[in-house]
Amino acid sequence: MIRHLSLKAYGKINLGLDVLRKREDGYHDVRMIMQTVRIYDHIDIDLRREPGITLSTNLFYLPVNENNLVYKAAKLLMDEFGITQGVNIRLKKIIPVAAGMAGGSSDAAAVLFGINKMFRLGLSQQELMTRGVKLGADVPYCVMRGTALSEGIGEILTPLPPPPHCKVLIAKPGISVSTKAVYENLHANELKPDQHPDIDGIIQAIQSQDLASLCHKMGNVLETVTLRQHPVIRNIKDFMMEHGADGAIMSGSGPTVFGLYSDPDAARTTYEQFHYAQSNELAKQVFLTEFFHNRNHFTKGENQ
Repeated sequence: MIRHLSLKAYGKINLGLDVLRKREDGYHDVRMIMQTVRIYDHIDIDLRREPGITLSTNLFYLPVNENNLVYKAAKLLMDEFGITQGVNIRLKKIIPVAAGMAGGSSDAAAVLFGINKMFRLGLSQQELMTRGVKLGADVPYCVMRGTALSEGIGEILTPLPPPPHCKVLIAKPGISVSTKAVYENLHANELKPDQHPDIDGIIQAIQSQDLASLCHKMGNVLETVTLRQHPVIRNIKDFMMEHGADGAIMSGSGPTVFGLYSDPDAARTTYEQFHYAQSNELAKQVFLTEFFHNRNHFTKGENQ
């Protein structure tokens, strides 16, 4: 049995996000291109003799009980397999919170992986993904990671080849957005044809390794809601495009914006300009990163 695990929970962006319709059960059918990026939260899991789960985080406003997806993920597997020993979980958040980057879902996915490994439960990746959907629609993707087409409510996943190499500049303004509120205001069944991004075209651009075409076709239908409510998101997009980005869109339900840069020097310069005084009102958290492709790498060292 493993006594300690250190895990990396990577964030994601949406190279394309389309909502096809609102279903009668209240969920939405989506078609999304999901992409993991090299920004990650740190999660440490330690075995303890006493039963139960303890959770601590570096952010005072995050819950450390059943209202946290990390806690729910650990409890889901420990209850199912009747695990009587306990775990201490420490979560260090780096991925912006409530930002459209699936930080909470990725944390949950890493803990599913960790509990499975620590207690040698023998669950396959697919079995972890099946359990993950009980925690949230993005969790199965966060178990799989890499580049994928996501359909249904997000749980139907088709792996795709990695997109062409580029720098990814990520900027989150000093606001948070409720995913639930964005979808409630979308009115998906009333969208016009030209408001839907070309998901098939994005897939084609990825398969042909055509960065220019990928950037041209990128789109997020949720911008029709979030940009109207938060003009700063458009300002960030414009700032990136004016400073060398090949393309820039909002990720998920926002408010995070990312830009793709074929020119690494332009990406670095823009990253630095976001930190200048005149740009501070644009973004409070800025990252310069790249795509992440390793589907199976969660651990960064373990002691058995």
